[in-house]
Amino acid sequence: MSDLVRLTVHPSGAAEIVIDRPERHNAMTLDMYESLLALVAQCEQNTGVRCILFKGAGGKSFISGTDIAYFKDFRNGRDGVSYEAFVERVIDTVERIAVPTVAVIDGWAVGGGLALATACDFRVCSDGSRFGAPIAKTLSNTLSSRNIARLQAALGVPRVKKMLLLADYVAAQEALTCGYVYEVCSQDALQEAAHTLAQRLMALSPVTQKAVKESMRRIVVEQRLDDEDLIEAVYGSANFKDAVTAFTSGTSKK
Repeated sequence: MSDLVRLTVHPSGAAEIVIDRPERHNAMTLDMYESLLALVAQCEQNTGVRCILFKGAGGKSFISGTDIAYFKDFRNGRDGVSYEAFVERVIDTVERIAVPTVAVIDGWAVGGGLALATACDFRVCSDGSRFGAPIAKTLSNTLSSRNIARLQAALGVPRVKKMLLLADYVAAQEALTCGYVYEVCSQDALQEAAHTLAQRLMALSPVTQKAVKESMRRIVVEQRLDDEDLIEAVYGSANFKDAVTAFTSGTSKK
């Protein structure tokens, strides 16, 4: 496992996965992606983890995508297909995490970093943060249709066209205004803001959160409306039964 990706689980139940390669703007190698997946799996096996925060170290970048050195050995377009399938495995894993997820963004979130941030449920960022995928200006590559669908759902078609066709960036305040970002704050306040949001999320029903997350994933990425399994799991849960009992007995939380 790469030591450039590390996990901290706080007593509160919030876990932090940190990408720590600031000298390369937290660009990801394949080993780092695999380490991220392994740490997500650790969190999912830990019943004490109720929220996962993703962060980049250094104060200048969240994640700047895949290290460009990786692409030097590409022989043809099939290598690109294999690469995008690998990236989708990472993004899909993050998106399918049952507990709420928060991207804590301090600086640039670009390329694969933008995709990972978008796969999270919420984003908080410092006031100097920027979001984009300037691939039309840099590598002349593309994003998968699934990642474009995620961006469109989160940012809207016109804004995504500006990001991808014009290589424009979305600034923190614009991201806040359009709802992509939950909160914008100073660098000094970012950690506290992220954990305050985590505390709010962890105080609410994990059964409801899990079902809503999966339902929205199906709608956006797979254009599916089937939900019988989700509804059955929620209404058959102990959480639902206990909540009904508490509400009807007058002891429920207001």
